[in-house]
Amino acid sequence: MSSTPPDTAGPATAGDTQVELAIGGMTCASCAARIEKKLNKLDGVTATVNYATEKAKVSVTGDVTPADLIATVEKTGYTAQLPERPEAGTEDGQPATSEADDHVRSVRQRLTVSAVLTVPVVAMAMVPALQFTSWQWLSLTLAAPVVVWGAWPFHQAAWTNARHGAATMDTLISMGTLAALAWSLYALFLGTAGEPGMTHPFELTIARTDGAGNIYLEAAAGVTTFILAGRYFEARSKRRAGAALRALLELGAKEVSVLRGGREKRIGIDQLTVGDLFVVRPGEKIATDGVIAEGSSAVDASMLTGESVPVEVGPGDAVVGGTVNAGGRLVVRATRVGSDTQLAQMARLVEDAQNGKAAVQRLADRISGVFVPIVIALAVGTLGFWLGTGGGLAAAFTAAVAVLIIACPCALGLATPTALMVGTGRGAQLGILIKGPEVLENTRRVDTVVLDKTGTVTTGRMTLLDVVAAPGEDRQQVLRLAGALEDASEHPIAAAIAKGATELVGTLPPVDGFTAIEGLGVQGVVDGHAVLVGRTRLLEDWSVHLSPDLEQAKAAAEAEGRTAVAVGWDGAARGVLVVADAVKDTSAEAIGQLRDLGLTPVLLTGDNATVARSVAEAVGIDEVIAEVLPADKVDVVKRLQDQGRVVAMVGDGVNDAAALAQADLGLAMGTGTDVAIEASDLTLVRGDLRAAADAIRLSRRTLGTIRTNLAAAFVYNVAALPLAAAGLLNPMIAGAAMALSSVSVVGNSLRLRRFAPLASDTAGGGAAAHTPARGTLAGATR
Repeated sequence: MSSTPPDTAGPATAGDTQVELAIGGMTCASCAARIEKKLNKLDGVTATVNYATEKAKVSVTGDVTPADLIATVEKTGYTAQLPERPEAGTEDGQPATSEADDHVRSVRQRLTVSAVLTVPVVAMAMVPALQFTSWQWLSLTLAAPVVVWGAWPFHQAAWTNARHGAATMDTLISMGTLAALAWSLYALFLGTAGEPGMTHPFELTIARTDGAGNIYLEAAAGVTTFILAGRYFEARSKRRAGAALRALLELGAKEVSVLRGGREKRIGIDQLTVGDLFVVRPGEKIATDGVIAEGSSAVDASMLTGESVPVEVGPGDAVVGGTVNAGGRLVVRATRVGSDTQLAQMARLVEDAQNGKAAVQRLADRISGVFVPIVIALAVGTLGFWLGTGGGLAAAFTAAVAVLIIACPCALGLATPTALMVGTGRGAQLGILIKGPEVLENTRRVDTVVLDKTGTVTTGRMTLLDVVAAPGEDRQQVLRLAGALEDASEHPIAAAIAKGATELVGTLPPVDGFTAIEGLGVQGVVDGHAVLVGRTRLLEDWSVHLSPDLEQAKAAAEAEGRTAVAVGWDGAARGVLVVADAVKDTSAEAIGQLRDLGLTPVLLTGDNATVARSVAEAVGIDEVIAEVLPADKVDVVKRLQDQGRVVAMVGDGVNDAAALAQADLGLAMGTGTDVAIEASDLTLVRGDLRAAADAIRLSRRTLGTIRTNLAAAFVYNVAALPLAAAGLLNPMIAGAAMALSSVSVVGNSLRLRRFAPLASDTAGGGAAAHTPARGTLAGATR
């Protein structure tokens, strides 16, 4: 089953109003489900609520107002408000993050104070040598603030859940810690535990007791601190939820040189209006969507379109804001500004995809939903049994509260954080960053992996792949003269040729009389030769024609989706240079590893079908989807999900961000853009696709460890429940059960440190065996 909720509303109609609400107070996925259920009961309302992004996306048909929606959420016990769009915030972006930062700061403060107070409480309870006279009163003084103030968010959430007839992890924590504190207060003030000289001796005996001499402050404080640690790591991860949108908006230019009265004037991008003429110099970002009024250049639009080859543009051509001018000076007339631009629309795509992606309900909450009612029923049953059999009120109360205490999830608090800490730590060593526990469950169910081509399967940059010399010509000389001329050009293809020439030939000779011919190529004098490099039309303008051999080489290169650059000098065509976005050496091996994990690879790209098929054939991918725009990438992922497939997406560009967010599991290459990284669930620091297979294996292993930890934690709790119900709970047995369960959980988690990747960065032959020599310049020129 896909983790993307079905679009119950269907396509929005003309009468639909789309409302987004920022929801506060949710503590688990069941909270989101309750809010969603309440909102959907309103006439004409269809809502989806996402716990991960803390937002509700509502489609309204009828007279229901945003105020009605907010009131409904507040009646359910949570807060709601209409959020500001990120672009509506201040320039430094603080409004978008201040609330999340405040929450993280609050949890960190509670965790720090609780940890400092808890350490001595646990030490005194577990080490008899530290139990000085009246130690129990110091223990109460230190533990009470932890259980009351430190655990306050859990008590508050438990009360909210109880009002709606639900039980979650918070319910179990609140009940257990308060029961332990209540028992301890009873034993200290009304029993014998408060007497000077009282100790907890290390005795593993089973004996009936009225509880008057036992305190459990260390259990209450310890559980609170452990759970707070887990919540802190979760809150810190969730703080990044809106970072993808902020990163997208940061890509746009901040200032622009606008033409006013024939003069250039620098203004803020927010002052630009439709119809304004603005200047874009080489290397600058195009400020907003527009149409070129003057000049011609090559525009690098790969971050938005995925096209690896820069696009040649001239007067009348449309350009997109955020793309980079790689060539000459342009004058552009603005056609769309602000929230209407393609960049802003992409931000909305990412946001919609994040809102539509349902968070996986935490395993602890699932188990708690069953376990808590059972524990409560057992506690009530125990109280009734002892009262009914004449055991006395003190013994009945002692046994009932003992049931609640032994169910207090000490190991449960460690189960997820320790496995996640060790798993993410090992992942970081291997160049794999896991953003949070909620992403792990999807790795188990993924069956399809969609791979962006540019920068993921390929290097993402133009590379010189081959040099074909005319009969009788020297390849080194062809590359040397062409490379020298191209080294003086700013064009990305020229840069690839110059780089390849420098690597293979060495120092390049100087150029005289260099001239760039717009849209055709370059010319100049190198070592006394009049050299032409560019399109065949440039050579033909000088009555220089390719020989049949060179024509055949050019046609073969273009048939594989590569760019062929003609070279000639002194009135004759001398060779053809083949340039393309080269396949990474490790990509074919990585595809094999993904198949071994049971995944079906799909190549997805904005490039043309010829290029896509060539790359897919080189790495062993059967399914290819080419010539797609950013919005289409999201639609492709949705279509695969609608077919019942659980989709992982691997990408690195801005154009992949929305699809990464939409996918059940998003993996971003760390060599890519910040936007892609922020929108993903897993980040692969290495630019090696094999890391994707390692990431999925590590995530599945970490999830398995968490499941094992949860099982072990509950086994220990459940095993001790009969002793508690029978009134035989000895404090040391309770402490030993807690300690053993915690040790087993930590030990099991530490096994993740031994996780090893399938292939290291230094692995040799495997990848090379899958990559034919024709894919590299070295292979072509040997």
